[in-house]
Amino acid sequence: MAFWWPLIVLGVAYLVCRFLLMLIPPNVPSIEVDASDVMEDGSQTMENSYIYIPRKGKMAQADMVRCYEPATMKYLGVFPALTPDEIREHVAQAREAQKIWKSSSFRQRRQFLRILLKYIIEHQELICQISSRDTGKTMVDASLGEIMTTCEKITWLLAEGEKWLKPEYRSSGRSMLHKRAKVEFYPLGVIGAIVSWNYPFHNVFNPMLAAVFSGNAVVIKVSEHATWSGCFYFRIIQAALAAVGAPENLVHIVTGFAETGQALVSSVDKIIFVGSPGVGKMIMQKASETLIPVTLELGGKDAFIVCEDVDLPSVVQIAMRGALQSGGQNCAGAERFYVHKDIYQSFVTHIVKLVKSVSVGPPLAGRYDMGAICMQEHSEKLQNLVNDALDKGAEIVGRGSFGHLGEDAVDQFFPPTVIVNVNHTMKLMQEEAFGPIIPIMEFSSDEEVIKLANDSNYGLGCAVFSGSQKRAIAIASQLHCGIAAINDFASTYMCQSLPFGGVKHSGFGRFAGVEGLRACCLVKSVVEDRWWPFIKTVIPKPIQYPVSENAFGFQESLVEALYGLYIRDRLWSLVNVMKIISAHNSKSENTKKRQ
Repeated sequence: MAFWWPLIVLGVAYLVCRFLLMLIPPNVPSIEVDASDVMEDGSQTMENSYIYIPRKGKMAQADMVRCYEPATMKYLGVFPALTPDEIREHVAQAREAQKIWKSSSFRQRRQFLRILLKYIIEHQELICQISSRDTGKTMVDASLGEIMTTCEKITWLLAEGEKWLKPEYRSSGRSMLHKRAKVEFYPLGVIGAIVSWNYPFHNVFNPMLAAVFSGNAVVIKVSEHATWSGCFYFRIIQAALAAVGAPENLVHIVTGFAETGQALVSSVDKIIFVGSPGVGKMIMQKASETLIPVTLELGGKDAFIVCEDVDLPSVVQIAMRGALQSGGQNCAGAERFYVHKDIYQSFVTHIVKLVKSVSVGPPLAGRYDMGAICMQEHSEKLQNLVNDALDKGAEIVGRGSFGHLGEDAVDQFFPPTVIVNVNHTMKLMQEEAFGPIIPIMEFSSDEEVIKLANDSNYGLGCAVFSGSQKRAIAIASQLHCGIAAINDFASTYMCQSLPFGGVKHSGFGRFAGVEGLRACCLVKSVVEDRWWPFIKTVIPKPIQYPVSENAFGFQESLVEALYGLYIRDRLWSLVNVMKIISAHNSKSENTKKRQ
């Protein structure tokens, strides 16, 4: 017992010291970011607060990107649509900066993340207001989708990022026991990202954090529908980089339309794209010209499955959040609801009651549950999907109400809508809606709902609810998609150690998690001598040039000695190997004596 006491004391002392060190706050400087020109404080002149009336139809390509608030159509600003030559210059500047940054320490990179985290926590309201003004989402939705996800990613990188970028040792196999095998991770160079408008803050920070922490530079093209906010968020990144002494031009935000994106794809070392399947195919085609790696996140048509043995009130609340926060703010959320026939009517009743209590209006003008639709004329597309379903026998059983939209508001709103009697012949159950529509279909068995859920061109995620976790897991395991939440919705994305991505028309490749971080790297396999210089590689004499008569016999015995299924056979083959080597050595010695 006396022997163990010192070890126990040392262990306790170590734990106490670790705990005390945790209580010492890190020295994280604050950064100043000028937000005077983005705050709506009543001081704006008529010149920069007029109502913008966009052209009907597809947005015309122009030399400027005009920005406005979807909820009020108030003018926000104008930004240049950069030319291909300008994009190539941005990438060239980033490439020069990356040559310096690739040698930065993980300590410096972690400090960059801490500075960002500190600013985000201290300026949550500002960040959410800017996201709300540019996309029409509510402050609560912005906090959930922009702030929490980004903070979670930063804290995961701080805790585990370095570990997953250090060399990883692997088994060397039977024939290479004298070797040491490892995987090394090097930055690719300049990462390009073309991101969507639905989460303008997080969609900028998500690829930027992974790229910069792994030693890369990054050039991000923000959506033409969320350019104003993206350019402000860039100021935060610039200030944090300057605070840690990072090289200028390490991170770039570029603005424009399709031509801008195509030029970016042609110039970088990897492209990450978040958007539609149609544009994703064009990105792939352009990337094939330079054969760069591509990560595509192309949306989804997630199935939300509710078995008969659930706690209905709590599931209905989650269903509403999945349909309205995600789908309502132009994000691939829960878009197909499958409810067991035994609780179908009760589920519909509960969700209709909730939907009718939802108010829709300009998110910063009052306490509204849902804001505006971000893209021009998207309300018309949503209504067309509803009309197609109604023509084929569906029925609207509940809709939310509009709040006071104000005299400056335009038709950028769509009330949450519950639709029943739906089936898979309807476009609403096949095409991505990107809107607050809740189509509910009943099922009778687990086998039936699995078949229904897999009947889609998309395969991003799913949510399965059951009083039996084992049953929910069994259903989710048979769904062809990239992410699954058991008795929850979208919880996988809050676990930033997990990869995010889908299959089929939802794209391929992964961002987030270990896989997403390492996807920003050149993955290099390395084999080195384990006991250098005492044991080195020497080609066995029977297969040295010119090869001996029994060279193949030697190889045949060697293979069985290494990989044979039975110990007896392997030992016998090993004896043969030694005999052949011995015979060859004796022959060589006799030859030397005769000479």
